[in-house]
Amino acid sequence: MPEYLAPGVYIEEIERGPRPIEGVATSTAAFLGATERGPQTPTFISSYNEYLRHFGDVFGENGDASYMPYSVKAFFDNGGRRCFIARIAGAGSSTAQAEFGPVTVTATGPGAAYNRVEVQVLPGTTKRGRFPDDQDDGDLGVSASIGFRLRVEYRQDQQSRVGPIRQDDLRPAPTIIEDFDDLSLDPNSESYYAKRVNDQNSALVNLDVAAGTTIEDIIDGEGFPAKPLEGGSDGGEPALADFLGQVSIDGGDPALPEDPNEWTGLAALDLDQYREVAIVHAPAASTLVAKAIVSHCEQNRFRFAVIDAAANQAAIAGIVPRNEIADTQYGAYYYPWITISDPLSGGRRNVPPGGAVCGIYALTDNTRGVYKAPANEIVAGAIDLEYDVSTGAQEVLNPRGVNALRRFPGRGIRVWGARTLSSDPLWKYVNVRRLMIFLEASIFNSTQFAVFEPNNERLWDRVNQTVTLFLRDQWREGALLGAKEEEAFSVAIGRQTMTEDDILNGRLIVEVGVAPVRPAEFVVFRVFQKTQEARA
Repeated sequence: MPEYLAPGVYIEEIERGPRPIEGVATSTAAFLGATERGPQTPTFISSYNEYLRHFGDVFGENGDASYMPYSVKAFFDNGGRRCFIARIAGAGSSTAQAEFGPVTVTATGPGAAYNRVEVQVLPGTTKRGRFPDDQDDGDLGVSASIGFRLRVEYRQDQQSRVGPIRQDDLRPAPTIIEDFDDLSLDPNSESYYAKRVNDQNSALVNLDVAAGTTIEDIIDGEGFPAKPLEGGSDGGEPALADFLGQVSIDGGDPALPEDPNEWTGLAALDLDQYREVAIVHAPAASTLVAKAIVSHCEQNRFRFAVIDAAANQAAIAGIVPRNEIADTQYGAYYYPWITISDPLSGGRRNVPPGGAVCGIYALTDNTRGVYKAPANEIVAGAIDLEYDVSTGAQEVLNPRGVNALRRFPGRGIRVWGARTLSSDPLWKYVNVRRLMIFLEASIFNSTQFAVFEPNNERLWDRVNQTVTLFLRDQWREGALLGAKEEEAFSVAIGRQTMTEDDILNGRLIVEVGVAPVRPAEFVVFRVFQKTQEARA
């Protein structure tokens, strides 16, 4: 109770009635795989241009490593808006760096691509003013800079020219130029180098300055000449341990680093700052990696996995993902690969379909709702399929939980399946599982206010009203089946859900029942011939 010690009028704000439940985002994806360059910490991007800036372009001739940029581009082309890129680097990779006196410039991540980064440290442009020089001639000396300048250039290809030849440099023109001027060594300054350059403000480098360094130590004379970063290497092909975020220390068994700030891959996605991720995908993942992603989604409970079929699978008899990967309600499997026009060469290239499917998930969620099956949508950017799937072939694949991409004359290439990998009929549809994820996550996030509140009738009524209003909105939008509220959902709380032992042990139990809508997967028209009957 508040204290009233002096006479007067007191205004108090109190909370009564239900609290609104805000629906969680369901369209944020996470992509795991090898990239040309970039940080290993999961990085948020909202466009393909951001991906190109931080993680590079198409790379490699063959292999899974080259599919990440294609999948991310397909994601945005098909309606995706937000995703995290969790770069996976193989064992033995190293990070390039260069030293400029007391300044150490380090690449944002491991990889040989950073050896094409050239860095120059110069005096800052802004000057303090002119001061007398040492000579007794009355002239003023050179003005002093208030800070130092960092210029970074990256060339996609050192051999072929990608821009106009400069007069003083026969190498290709830089693909990326970053120029940080008037950097300060004062941590309280807005221009402090760690604020302006580090923490992915630069797409290419991080800075570290030795303790006790002054601006004069850095810009003595004309600064330091330009030179490339050195020592970056790609290492081996990423393995399962790399996707799990495990590292081998001193030759021991792979394990997670002790510092969570150093976690990568699936381990990093378990951290709270990536809680909004709802879709997880690794382009052209191996069977072991696909199993790990499905297991990650099952343990998280609020995520869904999109799995690619393997390439070159012409014989559908061997496509049995429930046996190879998992019998799970938290993942969906898509076949076959799609053919696109390579963004660099313009030639045809087969790529896994998962990136485009993740984009269609996001598009459907944002335009219709998570309750709508992400199917019967055109695959943007697809000009052909690796293999055509006939109706007869899909009659074999569909019961196995394989979602086919099919080409229909006059209607384009479409996703023609919306099934999970579960053999349980209750959970065989993608939209049903993802709708339940949406409802559970939304209720979980928005009812945290009830923790440590007095467990009595007043709290029970408030929680009941809160959940009921949220489910009523979902029913009105078409996410739940039923002509009346009682048919669409139910909320039970109080003595009918809790025993005296539950209350004494601090447990508040709420039972929520919902009737999710299921897709009209089989549309049947029964047509009969109607004849005119004779009348007396």
